[in-house]
Amino acid sequence: MRISFLHTIENNRRVFEHAAIESGLRPDDLRHAVRADLREAVERAGTITSDIKAQTCGCLLELARNADAVVVTCATLGPAVDEMGNAPVPVVRADAALAATAAEAAEAARGGGKIAVLCAAEAAIESNRKLFTRYAEARGASVEIVHVPQVWALFRSGEMDACFAAIASAATDAYSAGASVVALAHPWMAPAADLASCSSEGKRPFDSARAALDAAMLRVNQASASEQQ
Repeated sequence: MRISFLHTIENNRRVFEHAAIESGLRPDDLRHAVRADLREAVERAGTITSDIKAQTCGCLLELARNADAVVVTCATLGPAVDEMGNAPVPVVRADAALAATAAEAAEAARGGGKIAVLCAAEAAIESNRKLFTRYAEARGASVEIVHVPQVWALFRSGEMDACFAAIASAATDAYSAGASVVALAHPWMAPAADLASCSSEGKRPFDSARAALDAAMLRVNQASASEQQ
């Protein structure tokens, strides 16, 4: 299975490649494009304009060539995916895949379904609240956005060991406070999932890399099965 990725942060390339290899995919079947300019253009404009959407769609169509699926790892570019229409291969929003996975797990959890979403960047709080709430409400679950500004400060300063430790601590605290599901809003948070003390109890925070790859592989397999019928 060949999967292409559109990133806007270089660090996310390693995160998704690691998750893909863990899922059984070969490094040679993965293709990455890092387009920080698209994210920067959105930041300058204050919104994702029609021109930026067009550029993003063009990039996605290029990545779809010789691929079975494309994963968009940056939530900022999500609206462009939503307006693509009929793409030649499945195009998966990593943030939406995470929200859907978290909502499904919350519905199945004992003691009610409460999703705690760890969000480091203040600018991403409201967009994550809206996205996770949309999926959670359909499953009868509730959402709490947990702002972790100290994590953002450590990430920005490049202190990654301390950053991941702080994320893991926040995840453990969220489970202790009653969350049935903890989701890591930013892809670069993924390495912290295995550090959370609750992982030893079978409670592992959900990250968008695994969620997106699971969604992409499922959609490719469904499309293949449909073609064979």
